[in-house]
Amino acid sequence: MLRFAVVGIDHGHTFDHVKGLLASGGEFVGYCPQTSVPALREAFERTYPDAPQIDREKLFEDPSIDVICISAIPRDRAGLAIRAMKAGKDVMTDKPGVTTFAQLEEVKRTVAETGKIFSICFSERHCVRSAVKAGKLVKEGAIGKVIQTLGVGPHRLQLPTRPDWFFDPEAFGGIIVDIASHQVDQFLFYTGSTAGEVIASSIGHFGMPDKPAFQDFGEVLLRSDKAAGYVRVDWFTPEALPTWGDGRLTILGTEGYIELRKYIDIAGRPGKDHLFLVNGTEMTHIDCSDEKLDYFDAFTADVASRTETAMTQDHVFEVCRLSLEAQTKAARIGAR
Repeated sequence: MLRFAVVGIDHGHTFDHVKGLLASGGEFVGYCPQTSVPALREAFERTYPDAPQIDREKLFEDPSIDVICISAIPRDRAGLAIRAMKAGKDVMTDKPGVTTFAQLEEVKRTVAETGKIFSICFSERHCVRSAVKAGKLVKEGAIGKVIQTLGVGPHRLQLPTRPDWFFDPEAFGGIIVDIASHQVDQFLFYTGSTAGEVIASSIGHFGMPDKPAFQDFGEVLLRSDKAAGYVRVDWFTPEALPTWGDGRLTILGTEGYIELRKYIDIAGRPGKDHLFLVNGTEMTHIDCSDEKLDYFDAFTADVASRTETAMTQDHVFEVCRLSLEAQTKAARIGAR
């Protein structure tokens, strides 16, 4: 049985990690209660009242723990992951797993030296049932050869819940690194690309004049030897929308297309995980609410067998590289 612990509960995605690994048969050993968001720790305590709170150094030193899950402040995730891998543990981290090129190189060196797994749980693919179903349809050839992805990741600010580091680009890595890494991951995955290049990118500040360093808009144009991709991310989800963001993905193929309305079908069907498939023989809506999330089972198997079925290590590193490059070279638009 895989035994795992949590170090860093500064983002709500930590719940996805724990829930997923428990469903895959893992044993939750405990967690470090250190956090920059006390309300998140309180929610964690309510959700997992029997999980012990343990000093993080003791968790790193415990030889019986196989995996450390990390949802710390983004700038701290790489350092914690390196510490965990050097202590003999595999790592599942929230996105972004790194916020600088220097961190990426150090993580690469540590993976090479230790042989440990550095996995980023890209929740907008790994924890979204419609995204899992889309991957299966693409693999089956339902829309022919994929030639482009169009991904949007709008988010609601939810200001009362945000800690100070949320507005500091050095802490969260910038909007492209922080949010658009999801869409970069999806571009590579659905197009079957092992590498890509950044053609153009922009970051903007259009709102919140009292937070001049904050980035509330980002876009990226991507290309590989197989396909093209466009990404838009922002913090402008309006209050009337009954969810945190109307995340969508359109996958264009030579014989059809797939559109995902991941979290809501506005003014339409209830619930989430809506998939629309259009090709030469059908135009249909698929309710993906019962689709199994296979990332956590695959990750658990990889830990046991030292394989790369959940996601290759090279894929993780390429998502990080492209996200960092797009963030670094981005033109600045909006308020100066």
